Amino acid sequence: MNNFLYGLTGEIVTPFDPVYSEARQGFNTAIQQFPLIIVYCTTKNDVSNAVIWSRGHCVPIRIRSGGHNYEGYSNGDCTLVIDISQMNDMSIDESSDELTVQGGVTNKLVYEFVASKGYPFPGGTCPTVGVSGYALGGGWGLSCRNFGLGCDSLKEIELINYEGSVIKANRESHSDLFWACRGAGGGNFGIIVSMTFNLPPKVRNVTLIEIDYLNVHEQEQEEFLYVWQEWLKTADQRITLIGRVYHSSADGLGMLIRGIFYGSAEVAKEMMADFLALDKAEYNIEAMTFLEAVTIIGSVYPASEKFQSASRFAFRDFTSNERMELVDLIKRRSPGSVFAGISLYALGGRVSEIETDDTAFYYRKAKYIMWLETVWEKPRYAKENREWVDNRFPYLEAITIGSYVNFPYGELYDYLHEYYGTHVRALKKIKKKYDPKNIFAFPQSLERVACCNDGVSFYAQYYPLEDDMEGNLNETGEENYRGFRYVSKR
Repeated sequence: MNNFLYGLTGEIVTPFDPVYSEARQGFNTAIQQFPLIIVYCTTKNDVSNAVIWSRGHCVPIRIRSGGHNYEGYSNGDCTLVIDISQMNDMSIDESSDELTVQGGVTNKLVYEFVASKGYPFPGGTCPTVGVSGYALGGGWGLSCRNFGLGCDSLKEIELINYEGSVIKANRESHSDLFWACRGAGGGNFGIIVSMTFNLPPKVRNVTLIEIDYLNVHEQEQEEFLYVWQEWLKTADQRITLIGRVYHSSADGLGMLIRGIFYGSAEVAKEMMADFLALDKAEYNIEAMTFLEAVTIIGSVYPASEKFQSASRFAFRDFTSNERMELVDLIKRRSPGSVFAGISLYALGGRVSEIETDDTAFYYRKAKYIMWLETVWEKPRYAKENREWVDNRFPYLEAITIGSYVNFPYGELYDYLHEYYGTHVRALKKIKKKYDPKNIFAFPQSLERVACCNDGVSFYAQYYPLEDDMEGNLNETGEENYRGFRYVSKR
């Protein structure tokens, strides 16, 4: 096959271009893959032509906006990567409180744009994540208990289908596709080129909540988990939190809380009383604009890092013994790991008020998402760190139900059931209707084997290269693990 993509108006990057090595980097730099061609699209026509070309040449497609898929599914060896990151126009209709964005916008771009008009937005915490992938997988963020998941604000989507045609889907037109794309749309049905969201009411200020607990003991981490699950039972829906117990090379054992409250700092401090009563709590609870709050939260995410992770949904309280076992999971880090942790992403509130079958996002009634991760710096430790997660996952799996598709884990045995629960059958039916050739396939898609125009099957399997082939990527000698700024060292 030629190393040029004929018939496209978008910018083309091939393996021979100087920027190729930079272009193929994903957020998780432990995954290195080599697509055949990367097409930077700027119009719907670019996207359409790319899809048509891929079918004609039997080259598998990968779709990339922010490039943050934890298992590297927005990239792939010997694939055509359709990159829509340059499609980032936005507009607001203040008469109807509606936001329309192209498929390549990121959280940061949306936050800055809507905040200029006085609006908040139920987006994610990492500023460079693409809003399309975020919302199509459900969309957890620090406003979700107040406004719902990212997909709950979606009013309409526009996508390029397997034929290269434009389809608009909403509650009245192609309603089945619209249902499926709110929780299971990431890469399965087409390429999102436009989305329209209903915006929340304008706000003057929110309250940013930051609490650190450094140099703690295992018993204090167990107590933290108890306080977390008790607090959630009666928590005001205007507040959404991330909790974390962790073990890092910098801090030893620690915990933290980060969150946003749509109300005053004084009320927020009262709501956080149980967490503030724990030993070694250092806190900052401060009123500020919505944009200031999300910018602070997002400022800690590194440009890239090597990590392995797995997610689950918690539906019940954990016993004392179970909390002890959870803390024990991170007591010993993997060789080479600089950080190991269990993060807790609060659900409930507006998320649970929407019925399970109203959207494809299945886990409406879960209390929170759990996320186990390990971060390493030196490439030679990749294998040990991946095995560290694999060895601990069975215990996490035994006490939880299902996994969050936006925090994917490649080792799930029955990934469709884990991500979509009893919605799998309906989703497969919709997949067959809107993508009968299964052009949009990847390692954990609804159907894994794709076909080109003549019916010949093709599928570019994901084969991660050995990490020692990464050269000196990220080898700065500095610890670059995911962590929030310290409250006491501002």
